[in-house]
Amino acid sequence: MMNALFFLSVVVFGYLIYVLIKPEKF
Repeated sequence: MMNALFFLSVVVFGYLIYVLIKPEKF
């Protein structure tokens, strides 16, 4: 279960970074 949580955290963090790097899309 911890592995799934870690994967989800990485996905959310990656999405946040993507939004910060490309704010024009938002």
